[in-house]
Amino acid sequence: MVTFEYWLGCTVLFFSVVSVFLLCLPSAYNAKKDKKKHVVRVQVVVLGDIGRSPRIQYHALSIAKHEGEVDIIGYQESEVHPDIRSSPHIEIHSIAPFPKFLGTESKWIFLFQAPLKVIFQVFSLLYALGYRTSAAKWMIVQNPPTIPTLFVAQVICFIRNTHLIIDWHNFGYSILSLKLGSNHPLVRFSRAYERNFSKFATAHFTVTDAMARILRRDMAMPGQVLPMHDRPFSQFKPLTEEQRLKFFSQLPETAPLINEIALGKLKVLVSSTSWTPDEDFSLLLDAVSRYSSMATSSHPHLPEILVIITGKGPQRADFEHKVQAFRAEGKLEMARFETAWLTTGDYACLLGAADLGISLHISSSGVDLPMKIVDMLGAGLPVLGWDNFQTWPELITNGVNGQGFRSTSGLLEVLVDLLGNDHQKLRTLKVGAVEEGKRRWDDEWDSVAGKLLGVC
Repeated sequence: MVTFEYWLGCTVLFFSVVSVFLLCLPSAYNAKKDKKKHVVRVQVVVLGDIGRSPRIQYHALSIAKHEGEVDIIGYQESEVHPDIRSSPHIEIHSIAPFPKFLGTESKWIFLFQAPLKVIFQVFSLLYALGYRTSAAKWMIVQNPPTIPTLFVAQVICFIRNTHLIIDWHNFGYSILSLKLGSNHPLVRFSRAYERNFSKFATAHFTVTDAMARILRRDMAMPGQVLPMHDRPFSQFKPLTEEQRLKFFSQLPETAPLINEIALGKLKVLVSSTSWTPDEDFSLLLDAVSRYSSMATSSHPHLPEILVIITGKGPQRADFEHKVQAFRAEGKLEMARFETAWLTTGDYACLLGAADLGISLHISSSGVDLPMKIVDMLGAGLPVLGWDNFQTWPELITNGVNGQGFRSTSGLLEVLVDLLGNDHQKLRTLKVGAVEEGKRRWDDEWDSVAGKLLGVC
């Protein structure tokens, strides 16, 4: 027979467990407290390297500029913008990355490794967002990465009474499909996950108008959907000829070639990449090798070119081996390749000093745009890029501030056309790039994000 004391003990135990659970929950945001301080607190989150997430850094700097308090949460694997380090309004909370020895490039091992990685990331994010940082009025989350970021963000925002903003750079499922194929069950799951867990957000920022249309029309997002294009930050600007030559004389990759650069006998091309499958640099290597062949035979007026590719990533070593093989076979007599990892300041100067920028970004969704194009335009650098996706015209007008291509032959044709003869077409593109780069990040951010967050 169950006694009264038994039920009493069970009741006391139940409420004790519930009380301990509630006491262990993260603290909730107190709007009255922030109103008294006249300050807005924002968490800015990326499940990636903060130093290689410029838009996330720019969000933080813009909030801090308007006296807001910012916690940046993400991996800290490379140097961040120097203004972030010096700002009294910004604090970085680094999260531990998934152990490298458990990583893999194998499609099949990935299927077994992925769940372990997700579990590791869930607990890392929960701890960082819920216990290592103060409760905030707003949380801005970069998407992708999608899994498990959106789930964890929703849980924390619900518990802490925080408004969630998703900053859409692309669609996570479309990137996953590059690795597994569009019909894979995990890709279909990722698509449903992304659609469902994003519907609880207060607002959405998108990097293109086309992406905003998809969120409104196809995904029926109930929150505000606000296009907020990437725009160049203040450090990206054209250099004078004197500044240009001074920079090239100090950069290790160009210093030995400064005389050729000064005389116009060598043109500098630049690209940046994370060395991932959505960019095929073998296309660039093939085009440049064919350019070199033409420059030593049928088109002797063509200048030598130096291609500097900045960035870190898994496919960099393979590309460097291909370049060595091409050089050994005599296919790069009038061309050089350099891979580099530069500071933010040196990268901005390189864009301002170079002759042409190249983007090999192949959009997985068709509606995103790479930040590198924005930075190049901000530095007054004409852009050559893969243009077989619908958002290309949102930034580039062919023949005005850049030129698109869709094949190795197409890129070769553009290079010969712009670098040969009197360079008048290149100068025209330069003027157009400078004009396009005049609209800056602060202009875009203040009119969209600043108004939503209540700081402008």
